[in-house]
Amino acid sequence: MLNDFRTLTTNEKALKINLNPKVYGSLGEIGAGQDVAAHLFKAGGASGTIAMTSSAYDMQISDSMYGTTNRYVSEERCRKMLEVEFDSLQEKLEERAENTKFFAFADTIEALNYHKTNQGHGWLGVKFQLKPNTPPNECIIHVLLHDNTNLRQQQAIGTLGINLLYACYYLHHDADEFLRSLMDNLFKGRIEIDMISLSGPDFENIDNRLMALKLVRMGLTEATLFNPKGEVMQPATALYKKNVLVLRGRFRPATLVNLDMLEKGLEMFKKEPDVDQNRMEVITELTLKDLSDDNKINETDFLDRVDILVSLGHSVMISNYVKYYKLASFLSDITKGRKIGLILGMYNLDFLFDEQYYTNLKGGILEAFGLGFGRNVKLYVYPCRVDESEKVKTVKDFEIPEHLKGLFDYLVKNNKVADIENPNLKYLNIFSDNVLTMIKYRAKGWEKMVPKKVAKAIKDKQLFGFEEVKTDFTKN
Repeated sequence: MLNDFRTLTTNEKALKINLNPKVYGSLGEIGAGQDVAAHLFKAGGASGTIAMTSSAYDMQISDSMYGTTNRYVSEERCRKMLEVEFDSLQEKLEERAENTKFFAFADTIEALNYHKTNQGHGWLGVKFQLKPNTPPNECIIHVLLHDNTNLRQQQAIGTLGINLLYACYYLHHDADEFLRSLMDNLFKGRIEIDMISLSGPDFENIDNRLMALKLVRMGLTEATLFNPKGEVMQPATALYKKNVLVLRGRFRPATLVNLDMLEKGLEMFKKEPDVDQNRMEVITELTLKDLSDDNKINETDFLDRVDILVSLGHSVMISNYVKYYKLASFLSDITKGRKIGLILGMYNLDFLFDEQYYTNLKGGILEAFGLGFGRNVKLYVYPCRVDESEKVKTVKDFEIPEHLKGLFDYLVKNNKVADIENPNLKYLNIFSDNVLTMIKYRAKGWEKMVPKKVAKAIKDKQLFGFEEVKTDFTKN
């Protein structure tokens, strides 16, 4: 008897799937071996679970099965494989439909090559029924493979694939447990899951934005991305070889200051000679630190902020990169050397040059700046008021310790730091915390401190605790 009070081994999970008389399906695996199917075969009882397995290594064979494509390791290919395999099962095994919960499993993987010059990654998915004769659900994930040999990456995919199939059938009722179980029997750091999408009739109440947040919060990935429609994206695909402009903030809520920073920073970014405006992405970014209150994340508050930001028409990134150099390094790896712009306020510039945040690095602040800003990265700095005076503080007024002046001067002279031009100075007295307090306590005037789209979204969706004051005219 399997012990459900401990983490099941991969073999035990495979056996439990095989011993379920109602679960039956097919597996299609491209690249990185046939390790998922192999686990089911080796566990015993696979004849009651597997209708067929396939592995189309030849491109022409793959195209004949799933249609032509330019990208074999892609979300699109994985979804097409699931569609073809699942439809084939239902068509050929129609007589089993009344008593069978069909599934199709697919993965398309690029494992480490012989010369170790690539990043192993891939897509895995399951299309599955939780009840016979019902529309199927679908779960798609993207993974980065960090093992340093091809064989270990194949083995990791085998374990992950069984974890995913098991979670779809046995842990679908608990989102946290579902995600946590994907890393069962895998040492931390072997695999990174940076995108998940759950859909179907049994997951209508699942918000994939929250699932993406949970990936970051649980340490399964360092960053996740939503497009302006609020759909979850895979960062390396969405930002590949693009020029990226990022505004980091709390956005609780987004104010006219945030909008001015973004608009004026974007104007400058577009003028950079090495920026291709046809391949450009503008991102508003939140860190887990900005979302946390006493180490707890209010999911409703998180969704409020995402709704606000996508209403402005830009992508939203959630990351665990508290330090700017780590964010810059992450984006540089994805964009492959394309221009990256980071918009920040003067207060953040103080944070950036505070050496206490770099004590974990052997090279200290110099190593951090080498990792983060030694590449094609530029900082666009928004001014601030000095105390409550009318004086405005800009880059030229930045006070820095004597021993770091050389570093700062280098960045300025090499066009890596610049003041944002033509800021709207009347916005400098707007602070998001004050706006939030006004919204909560129904104070008048907060609408004038946020973009019109933001004010409308807050009122329409009653975000951030907003409640419309209703007057009862029936009383004397």
